[in-house]
Amino acid sequence: MRLSLACAVAGLMPLALAHPVEKRANTLPPVDSATDESVLQLALYLEHLETALYTGGYENFTDAQYTAAGFPAGFRDNVGVIASHEVTHASTISDILTAAGYTPVPPCTYTFPYNSPTSFVDLANMITSVGIGAYLGGGALLTDDPMLLNAASSILTVESRHDSYLRAGVGASPFPTAFDTSLTAMFAYNLAQMFIVSCPQQLPLTILPKLTLESPTPPSNLQPPTPAGTELQFSYDPSTFFVSVDPNAPLYIGLINMVTNITYTEVTSCGTGCATIPVPEGAAGAAFAVLTTFSTADALTEDQLNSYGALAGPAEVVLS
Repeated sequence: MRLSLACAVAGLMPLALAHPVEKRANTLPPVDSATDESVLQLALYLEHLETALYTGGYENFTDAQYTAAGFPAGFRDNVGVIASHEVTHASTISDILTAAGYTPVPPCTYTFPYNSPTSFVDLANMITSVGIGAYLGGGALLTDDPMLLNAASSILTVESRHDSYLRAGVGASPFPTAFDTSLTAMFAYNLAQMFIVSCPQQLPLTILPKLTLESPTPPSNLQPPTPAGTELQFSYDPSTFFVSVDPNAPLYIGLINMVTNITYTEVTSCGTGCATIPVPEGAAGAAFAVLTTFSTADALTEDQLNSYGALAGPAEVVLS
């Protein structure tokens, strides 16, 4: 048996030498269109934001502070690992853009409203949900080369793992819905603006008037999930609208959630620049509210709402 095996191996050696294993170069995906570039620039813009967020979550708190807040052993170290992933994502996207002859968008200066490990994780869940939505929305536009779509998809799955780990750390469900919620580039970009102090270079996307969720504030573990019928209160400044709106005209909140059509609900006014709606049946996970004059009867898609239907927003609403 040993002799036969030795002979077989010896017989294969010349073939192996004649046909050596080909070594592949580390080829970067191509950027074949202006659409590809715009999707990557937004992804990089958000990766810079997440890098700053997670770096702060690692550097600003000690292991003891995370433990005292009820997080499991090693949680802070894993926040540091997530930060390193975001650095890798940002550098990879920058390399792809540079190799294609584009100048990558630089990082901004940021501010993050957290003051404890728990409030950091709550905020990280919200921001990561925006990143996941942006990758879902952008992926649909990357049709020029499957290599680029695969690269973006591989980042998306890792971002989802990050979010699941964070949610589990505060006792929330790591997978609250069967589907995540896709976002257009403009909506994702606007959601990032609340954390921007200044930028050396902004993206060529419209910044909409603000829509702010005032209440309720869900518990950190998101348990129990916010039930249908719960009143959501929003604030906005009608003087900032890009179009003139009859003060007596009905307004609506379009709630973008999962893969269903947007749910449009007529608002109840609670004063100038104040509106409430009940949580619609079936809404869960991360949803995104947009103020509009269009109703359910108009049935605008997210792209249409993005293009011409939004008065203000979006505002993120974490329901479960």
